[in-house]
Amino acid sequence: MSTFVKNAWYVAAWSSEVGRHLLSRTILGEQVVLYRCEDGTPAALVDRCPHKLAPLSLGELKGDHVQCGYHGMTFDGSGVCVRIPGQQNIPPTARARSFPLIEKYNAVWIWMGDPELADTTTVIDVPHYGDAGWGLVDGQYLHFKTNYLNITDNLVDPAHTSYVHKKTIGNAAGEDVGVKVEQGDSHVLAWRWINDAPPVPLVATMANFAGKVDRWQYYYLHLPSTSYVDFGSIDAGLEPTEANKDGGFRSYSFNFLTPETESTTHYFWLHLRNYHPDDALVSDDVARLMTLTFEEDAVLLDYVQREQERTGVREYTRLGIDNAPARIRKMIERLQAKEAVSPAVHVLHPVSGATQPSTV
Repeated sequence: MSTFVKNAWYVAAWSSEVGRHLLSRTILGEQVVLYRCEDGTPAALVDRCPHKLAPLSLGELKGDHVQCGYHGMTFDGSGVCVRIPGQQNIPPTARARSFPLIEKYNAVWIWMGDPELADTTTVIDVPHYGDAGWGLVDGQYLHFKTNYLNITDNLVDPAHTSYVHKKTIGNAAGEDVGVKVEQGDSHVLAWRWINDAPPVPLVATMANFAGKVDRWQYYYLHLPSTSYVDFGSIDAGLEPTEANKDGGFRSYSFNFLTPETESTTHYFWLHLRNYHPDDALVSDDVARLMTLTFEEDAVLLDYVQREQERTGVREYTRLGIDNAPARIRKMIERLQAKEAVSPAVHVLHPVSGATQPSTV
């Protein structure tokens, strides 16, 4: 059974990846081809010619049209066939499914579900994006060999940082500090404060605290799979107002998870910070340290995925720290159930060529 939620915005690629060439990428188990039209507008089609199912990405980009590399059938950005060499008549079934796109935050977002539900206002807001005094690292990508829900479990789990991320954002001071959980209509928040503790390695390297600090971790997961972490430190005992937090050491890490298959995930991320915002060397260090942090997760979750597949079991024991992950999985199940009864998208029948209702 699929774990995917289709009626949602996912990052398909960074803007810099999509150009005047055909880019093939697997998204939610579907092959998609992305490119830019001559006016710079991005377009996305199913990467499959309706004739013999050859990948359109093996063809050529002709102006704003994609020409199949097998028999030359040509499709516009909406998927309509505009030319069949040697044939005047174009059958109504000669079309490739297109997907709604929006470009925001230097990324191209795709909607894989019902196009009539593709509301661009529901793309998540990124605080301080483009603001003076905030440095940005973006264009980052990792490939995780695990189901995206294993990653969402991880991304609302502050407790694991004490053990998995000792070199970057965790230390022993947080081992026995509990995690609080809040739930909204479309998000879950797991958070904690670790007070009067030594700065973690990242903070010790990048900031100038004279003594101990109070550290916060706010882990948000917006359904189905966009995470951001509000992380920072202030002098121990300082009142934890928003102004004081913005005046201390603060960062926002956004993680845009796009399921590739049931066992692999595209992991796009960007990072905003209020420390040394204009220092390119610091940006390089942040990119290196955050990549190290996420790679630590990736290695561990690769093993988790393999054991889940080997045993057929997700977990044998549930702990108190699993409160937030359990809520997310239940919310995902409700979204899937809602999609199961939503209006169908029409696709080509795999044998007859006739159209039939389908939710895929």
